[in-house]
Amino acid sequence: MAAPLPTDDSAAAAELERLAAEIAHHNRLYHTDDAPEISDADYDALMRRNTAIEAAFPHLVRADSPSVKVGAAPAGHLTKVAHARPMFSLDNAFDDEDVRDFVGRVRRFLALPDDEPVMLTAEPKIDGLSCSLRYEDGELVQALTRGDGQVGEDVTANVRTVADIPASLPAGAPRVFEVRGEIYMEKAAFAALNARLLAEGEAAGKEARQFANPRNAAAGSLRQKDARVTASRPLRFFAWGWGEASDVPGDTQSAVIAAIRSWGFPVAKQFQPGGGLDAALATYQAIETGRADLPFDIDGVVYKVDRLDWQARLGFVGRAPRWGIAHKFPAERAQTTLLDIDIQVGRTGKLTPVAKLEPVTVGGVVVRNATLHNADEIARLGVRPGDRVVLQRTGDVIPHIVANLTRDEPRPAWTFPMLCPQCGSEAVAEEGEVDVRCTGGLICPAQRLERLRHFVSRGALDIDSLGVERLKLFLDLGWIAEPADIFRLAGHRDELLAMKGWKETSVDGLLAAIEARRQPDAARLLFGLGIRHVGAITARDLTKMFVMLPALRTAAEAARSGDADAAERFALIDGVGPVVVEALGDFFHEPHNRQAWDDLLAQVSPPPFLVETRESRVSGKTVVFTGSLETMSRDEAKAQAEALGARVAGSVSARTDLVVAGPGAGSKLKKAAELGIEVIDEAGWAAIVAAAG
Repeated sequence: MAAPLPTDDSAAAAELERLAAEIAHHNRLYHTDDAPEISDADYDALMRRNTAIEAAFPHLVRADSPSVKVGAAPAGHLTKVAHARPMFSLDNAFDDEDVRDFVGRVRRFLALPDDEPVMLTAEPKIDGLSCSLRYEDGELVQALTRGDGQVGEDVTANVRTVADIPASLPAGAPRVFEVRGEIYMEKAAFAALNARLLAEGEAAGKEARQFANPRNAAAGSLRQKDARVTASRPLRFFAWGWGEASDVPGDTQSAVIAAIRSWGFPVAKQFQPGGGLDAALATYQAIETGRADLPFDIDGVVYKVDRLDWQARLGFVGRAPRWGIAHKFPAERAQTTLLDIDIQVGRTGKLTPVAKLEPVTVGGVVVRNATLHNADEIARLGVRPGDRVVLQRTGDVIPHIVANLTRDEPRPAWTFPMLCPQCGSEAVAEEGEVDVRCTGGLICPAQRLERLRHFVSRGALDIDSLGVERLKLFLDLGWIAEPADIFRLAGHRDELLAMKGWKETSVDGLLAAIEARRQPDAARLLFGLGIRHVGAITARDLTKMFVMLPALRTAAEAARSGDADAAERFALIDGVGPVVVEALGDFFHEPHNRQAWDDLLAQVSPPPFLVETRESRVSGKTVVFTGSLETMSRDEAKAQAEALGARVAGSVSARTDLVVAGPGAGSKLKKAAELGIEVIDEAGWAAIVAAAG
């Protein structure tokens, strides 16, 4: 049974923070270190729970959310290069119903009639390392790993050693074309490589490094310093797509893949060109049935909308295209013993129970810990140290305990602590909440550390050199207690240089990283303060409206004091409701918070929030869509408006500049007429979009 979703903003924010940190950790291990700790099914389930919570609490989506991140930033000896076009990853489906929902979303976004077929390609999802191969004037000039989706590692010299990859394209190919696909290693070749490494290690009298699985072997082999090492490894390549192209040889996914195949690139023989939903699901069943007999590892089937013009309209949301999805294979279960239950204290003071398990191998991955979420989940399972439990590798959070096999054995129930294990303060659950929280606030070392850790995290200020160990050190020394103190660390330079383990290079590197954040992105800074109910997306929407942070504070304080105009400005922000406005007002009403805010803004100077848009006649104006749209979905229309520099509001007011009304427009159209606001139909809106280019 899946763990329940959080029921309130505080619990959701805390869990989204934990998931972001955990998924980022596993991204680094998988994409950068080629040494994952958990299976793909474990990772997928973490992502699935994150997505479910974000769907239930969209105003809490974080800037560092896994839903808007791809992989991990590249690190190490290879040169970092920005992709000409981002290498996005895919959202996941876990059953046939998820796939039907995907097709339904495509239909709704494109406003397709019921009888319009949605044709999909289907192909196996190879478990390897994604790579982009850039050809100019027919010659291979650059090869990049996916990296974090925006920046990859240059592996050109190593890729030239892979026999499957052509050094040049035939005559008639586009002048610039990036072929994208997967570097992989076949299972038999992987076993032979590990045997060879073991033999070489024994011959040299050393302990040889062996790879955990073929994917790790492929990634480690491709990312070698010496291309001769890569050449000695049995790497293969499958093409599945493309990036930047001066010309696209076809108007469907199927046609372009056929062209890529004709240029000499291997394409999975299981690739099925465009067919309907039933045909795609049949391909999934066939591939799953024959999965064990394939010479390479796969973990699902990828579906893509075949028509490229539809792909262009669908675009992307967060880190993934709306026009593609990965249908993952089901995973496994395993039994183990629950050894103990530990309590972790999060940034918001939430006490989270964690099951410490007797290590068990599930699908080749050793599992030692599993979250128990909260006291209600423990009571539901009836778990106690010593119980025999069942772990499931799918579900909302993995590793996840789904059953207690020994709950009837006579042992005392485990009781949730009433005191914070970090500071000894009382731990309570607010009325209507299931989560238990420490009441110690800033006196609690766990919360103080986590609040500062959140402030410097990738989604907030992104001060990578200021990790948790350094934060602990500076807290213990009394040098920092709140965000502004971070920017005063330069005053401790001489003291740092006198400390063991610190050298001039590391000290100056840290201080330079801090100094580089003196002009931070305003939305990241706001999100980094950890204001209740203000997630990354909400912070960006707020700064988009108010442009400068002081203006936001003024409006929040005014709204709290009953200023109707200020409250109306907040009401214009789609997705920002009274709960967020109240949280902002309460934050600035607290003297300590105002002091911390003032101290911080005395140290940093965030520039005005600017949105990259096309110039149009609605730039800087507020637009409201009402009624039915017949040629596009409401989401597509909103995306168009924001790209043209307009703000989209959910209600009509005196601040509204334009109303786009379709059939069935009601009270909003009436109010627009009363206020004398310009009203146009859908064709008029299409003309505005077309005129902007």
